[in-house]
Amino acid sequence: MPTFDVVSEVDMHEMTNAVDQAQREMTNRFDFKGVDASYELTDSEIILTAEVDFQTQQMLEILRNKMASRKLDLAALKLGEVELSGQRAILKATIQQGIESETARKIVKKVKDLKMKVQVAIQGEKLRVTGKKRDDLQSVMAVLREGDWGLPLQFNNFRD
Repeated sequence: MPTFDVVSEVDMHEMTNAVDQAQREMTNRFDFKGVDASYELTDSEIILTAEVDFQTQQMLEILRNKMASRKLDLAALKLGEVELSGQRAILKATIQQGIESETARKIVKKVKDLKMKVQVAIQGEKLRVTGKKRDDLQSVMAVLREGDWGLPLQFNNFRD
């Protein structure tokens, strides 16, 4: 029976490159000359630090442009609130990896509402969709692409 997996993954190598390029562009920009601002990439988040809130927003735009040029989905970033502490403004952007159980249940409900002959199984942070016809699976992919799930979805491991 044909199957495929629905996952939400971010290529961390490309994300590292995007952050490095954003850091490089920020140091060359005139409006950031003499400003103590930086990007810091950890395993699951990017921390933007600057002197004022406006600069963190400018840094975020630079990062978004670099992510778009590297074909990374902008929905993969979940932004937090800007924290102001003394002479620092800190913005934490979490990189979303995997499908949360609540979102997975919404996706399963949406697929079941289609009344197609496919089964969806939640397997940790991914979903396995199984059906008898390849056309049904492709229809499910089309519906999932159109939906707004708050995170980027990829389809892999397609088997006939």
